[in-house]
Amino acid sequence: MNAEPRPPPARPEALGLLTRLAMSPRFHKLAARIPGLRWKARAEGAELFSILSGFVQSQALVALVEGRVLHVLASGPKTTDDLSRHCAIPPAPLLVLLRAGAALKLLSGDRKGRWHLAPRGAAFLTVPGLEPMVRHHHVLYGDLADPLAFFRGQTETQLAGFWPYVFGPMAQEDAGLAARYSRLMAESQVLVAEDTLRLVDLSMRKHLLDVGGGTGAFLAEVGKVHPALKLSLFDMPAVLAGVPAALRDRLSLHPGSFLSDPLPGGADTISLVRVLYDHDDRTVAELLAKVHATLPSGGMILVSEPMSGGDRPDPATDVYFAIYTLAMRTGRTRSAAEIGAVLNATGFTDIRARAGDRPYVTSAVTAIRA
Repeated sequence: MNAEPRPPPARPEALGLLTRLAMSPRFHKLAARIPGLRWKARAEGAELFSILSGFVQSQALVALVEGRVLHVLASGPKTTDDLSRHCAIPPAPLLVLLRAGAALKLLSGDRKGRWHLAPRGAAFLTVPGLEPMVRHHHVLYGDLADPLAFFRGQTETQLAGFWPYVFGPMAQEDAGLAARYSRLMAESQVLVAEDTLRLVDLSMRKHLLDVGGGTGAFLAEVGKVHPALKLSLFDMPAVLAGVPAALRDRLSLHPGSFLSDPLPGGADTISLVRVLYDHDDRTVAELLAKVHATLPSGGMILVSEPMSGGDRPDPATDVYFAIYTLAMRTGRTRSAAEIGAVLNATGFTDIRARAGDRPYVTSAVTAIRA
């Protein structure tokens, strides 16, 4: 860990009123005796402890997933000894893990000593993308082992080479890993598509081109909602090779890289789904200019991805996704206002930001080519 010098002495007069009060031990003692303030102080304390224990909570979830505890409980109630045999975890530490899972409301215990899958645990197993995302997190956690060194740029992050490894030439040496994370991307796109289609109406559009759309998971969901919409997919040849056979008759496939190749014409709508936050500002500006040049007059661009809260930082996107993209070393999480500003500078008009109900899944920005 990094040794740190002592911080400069506090100057309460330079702080806001509430912050000054929060720094006062005398105020804390007073707040503990006044019912309304006591509730507020306890709530703040609970929030702080939740931040402190967040990593341990997430690691408990990893253990429940990797140990297949939730999966075993999906078949019915089990005792601790039953689960110990199924999951190959000794009973004593397993009991600690099970109680942690119950505290997280993923499972529950009864008076007969049996454990049950709770509704939250059932939802975890059912919602597409959640389980493979948890299995993937060991890479990010490794990058954050020394968080201060990470933010100082003193670490070589695994994530910086992870996605090029999975989807680049080295994927040929580890086909299992490539398939695993292709599945992660495809499954998470189902949620993204559902939320995007609630935010943006494509019913008046005729032809959608999804740029950087992987193996077509987003377009597959779009096609279910808009069966008359013509759908095209543009991505690298090695990625398009993984498009499921059932989708190939529905999609028009266009191999290429948006970093170096022109985009195929003919679409009146172009979508960039979880693409911009993977890239630096220069690449984003160049890509948006390429989209503008490709679209006809009246054509629409659709950007869908988790977005920063901007002036009001969001606890999901400005913590998780912002740090994740920082670890990738290739992009960053932008606010809708930032994306809109680049679209405006590119020549787009009628720019509209659409905040998602689940910002940790996606939000959207649309704009029109004049």
